Parts: sequence; C-alpha cells; structure tokens
Amino acid sequence: MENQSVAQKLEALVKLQFIDTKLDELKKLRGDLPDEVQDLEDEIEGYKTRQTKYELEQKDIEEGIKKNKEGIKEAEKLIKKYTEQQKNVRNNREFDAITKEIELQELEIQICEKKIKEGKENIIAKKDEIEKINLQIKERGDHLDTKKRELDGILAESHEEEKRLLAEREKASKKIEDKLLKYYERLRGSLTNGLAVVRVVRGAAEGCNIVIPPQKIAEIREKKKIVIDEHSGRILADVDMDSLDEGDKPKSAKVAVPAPRRGKKVE
Repeated sequence: MENQSVAQKLEALVKLQFIDTKLDELKKLRGDLPDEVQDLEDEIEGYKTRQTKYELEQKDIEEGIKKNKEGIKEAEKLIKKYTEQQKNVRNNREFDAITKEIELQELEIQICEKKIKEGKENIIAKKDEIEKINLQIKERGDHLDTKKRELDGILAESHEEEKRLLAEREKASKKIEDKLLKYYERLRGSLTNGLAVVRVVRGAAEGCNIVIPPQKIAEIREKKKIVIDEHSGRILADVDMDSLDEGDKPKSAKVAVPAPRRGKKVE
C-alpha cells in the first residue's frame, strides 16, 4: 500500500464507499424494526423488573402477617397465664399490675390484627398490580413476536447479500492505508447519509451540493493528491463531464465528409 498512487488510493476508497452504500441500503430496508424490537424488549424487561419487585413486596407482607399472627398467639398465651396468676394474688397491688399486663397484651392483639388486615389489603393491591403487569407483558410480548417475525423475514432475504458485502468490505479495507481508512470511518460516522467519498457533479460535491471552485476541480481530475472538501470534509474522488469547462472536455474526433462527386456531363 505504501507504493500506491493517489489514483489507486482513490479507486480503493470509491470501492469501499460503494460497498458501504449498499450495506446502508440493506439497513434501510429494515427501517426502524431493529430499534422497535429493542425498545419492546427493554419495555418488557422493565415490566418484569417491576413484577419481581411487587412479588418480593408481597412476600414481605405475607411474612409480616405470619409474624403478627404469631404475635397474637403469644399475646393470648400471656393473657391466659396472667389470668391464672390473678386467681392467686395476695393484694390489690398485684392484681392491678397483672390487670395492666393483660390490657397491654390485649392492645398488642388489636395492633397485630390491624396490621394483618392492612397486610391482606396490600396483598390484594399487589396481586392486582402483578395481574396488570402480566397482561402488559403478554400484550407487548405478542407485539414483539410480530415485529421479530417481520425483522427475521427481512434479515433472511438480505442475509446472503449482506454476508457477501461484508466479505468484500473486509478485502477492500485492507487495500487502504490505516490513516486514510480511519479518516474515512470517522467521517462516515459523522455524516447523516454516510457519503464520505463523492464525485463532483455539475460543479458541486455530491452529498452536500457545495460548489467546488474550478481550480480545485482541476486538482481532482489530476489525481495527484487527495482533495478534501473544506466545508464537509468529504473526499472528492472524481469529476463528471458536466463539471468540466468546455476547453477541458475531451474533443470528439472530426470525421471528414467527402465532397459530393459531380457526374460527367453527357455530350
């Protein structure tokens, strides 16, 4: 590649641009389908994350209900124990103290029962939310399957063509020096239409329609150096006939037209 002439470098770049343009056309056939599929997958993943969160919260609530039920049983045991103790008190002071403990345990039962009731209501709400999410996952999943089938159909049609173009692109890339290839790749990435190597058509650069001065057009024709459009950064690889001045266009060979022969005068 070090011994490549400028003309050969430009030819390699033009070929690479041609291949990349074909690949871009294949991507356009897919349209927004790849992004739509990705968005649906992300949306479903978000629903599943929320579903897992609600299920964990439901589990925690159920665990809380279980503990409150155990708390009620423990309080009832203590009430029974304190009630038995009241039968054997020696004075009013002991009776009042035990009565207070019984009241505290009865209050504890009321608190636990309230928490159990709230917990059951929360579980119903969580189950409703989980059910809604399940419906959303199913709905978006069906939509995703449809989009995937559409995308798979397009990919199946263009798979072999894309595979061939990618192989050609790899070969074409190897014929371009690293510095120039990196410039081309960076430029392509910054352009909306991906046209990094263009011709001058009717005096303007393809892809941006910026008028190219006649002097620069002459430099492009000579192919003695890589000419860059100072406005867009595009590599100007060639010039079409309409961009040339009349004096620069190749002359067509003139064909001599024989003079009409005169017939002999009949005496």
